[in-house]
Amino acid sequence: MIKQTSLIVVGLDIGTTKICAIVGRKNEFGKIEILGKGQSESIGVMRGVVSNIDHTVQSIKLAVDEASKKSGIEIKEVVVGIAGQHIKSMQHRGMKTRRNSEIEIAQSDIDSIVEDMYKLAMLPGEEIIHVIPQEFVVDNEQGIKEPVGMFGVWLEAKCHIITGQTSAVRNIVRCVEKAGLSIDYTTDLILEPLASSEAVLTEEEKEAGVALVDIGGGTTDIAIFKDGIIRHTAVIPFGGNVITEDIKEGCSIIKKQAEMLKVKFGSALASENQENERVSIQGLRGKEPKEISVKNLANIIQARMEEIIEHIYYELKNSGYEKKLIAGIVITGGGAQLKHISQLVEYMTGLDTRIGYPNEHLATGPIEEVKSPMYATGVGLVLMGLNKTVKEVAHQIPETGLEIDEPTDTIVEPPIQPTIKPEPQKRSSFFDNLFKKSKEWLDEDNNDRIN
Repeated sequence: MIKQTSLIVVGLDIGTTKICAIVGRKNEFGKIEILGKGQSESIGVMRGVVSNIDHTVQSIKLAVDEASKKSGIEIKEVVVGIAGQHIKSMQHRGMKTRRNSEIEIAQSDIDSIVEDMYKLAMLPGEEIIHVIPQEFVVDNEQGIKEPVGMFGVWLEAKCHIITGQTSAVRNIVRCVEKAGLSIDYTTDLILEPLASSEAVLTEEEKEAGVALVDIGGGTTDIAIFKDGIIRHTAVIPFGGNVITEDIKEGCSIIKKQAEMLKVKFGSALASENQENERVSIQGLRGKEPKEISVKNLANIIQARMEEIIEHIYYELKNSGYEKKLIAGIVITGGGAQLKHISQLVEYMTGLDTRIGYPNEHLATGPIEEVKSPMYATGVGLVLMGLNKTVKEVAHQIPETGLEIDEPTDTIVEPPIQPTIKPEPQKRSSFFDNLFKKSKEWLDEDNNDRIN
């Protein structure tokens, strides 16, 4: 086994339907090379929240062990995603008065404002998960994105604050630790829509304005970006599992068969299916096979998807950026694999829609299945973990500014001799000159008389 190093990151996606561990590192071209992937059924999580500690720990161990065997890496530390309907977001301003305006604004000034934000008084049972600076104000100069290096006395930061229930956060950390893994509580617990956005969105889309919609098994996560800055986050407590439950009830079949029908034959648009298309489902013991109309199946799926999209559209309008999303909507997650889903979202929201695949940052490798939208969160966790590691290494290397590539000769300069500066001569006045001249004339006149 190879010990895990700082150059290798393991992303752990604890979802409602699956728990996935992805091992990755950056190659010489800056792409993510996937070394291994492990996956297990999530049997202790409901709508992104841990409901059974022991079952969740067991699922985490299965996924991590599989990823460890496939990658040959001894996994000790992980970067974990967090989601759930308890997640909330708000805007807040932090301010700092700098004592010395002659010194440039440093990263430490921004860090101190962020640290103060974590001390905000929250409602009982809630805590702050992320504080994300959006833009800054330096001496009343608005809209500054990078204040480091500027001069100013008054520094103000507009921050996006993401909060969650303390019990839900602690339960996730507890499960990870009971599985024999270590996690940095302050930096290695990442909101899942942020991780997904790193994997599937481009910088141009974030600048133009885009809404990321991650449709998972238990929840639908939303993250809105504009001008390269995250502006709004929300979690909708509906996902692919409610569609499966609707199919189960509507077609009178068991859950396993309903999930299979949704994945293989499901469609978000009933109009795209023919009336005579039918699927035969094996009956239970002693019962005849059952035929399911594909169009009827699509009607059930479309009804539920329309409800989810209505919630998504409400969040877009609530954010105030509905008319500013030039890049439209990007759908990812397991629910993005549903046929015709992008067409339905476009029809209901009027915004351009595409499916987000986490393949832009991935290097070509043997594990091609991670390029599916359902692994966007896991890949994003690896990417964010690697970026964090690079920043930490950069902070550890001091910038001396010395050039030591070529030796230089030592030049000994002669000691500086002290110099005596002559006192300035007093300038004679007009009357002094006149008196001196008159004296000379009198002396000459007296000499002539004596002679």
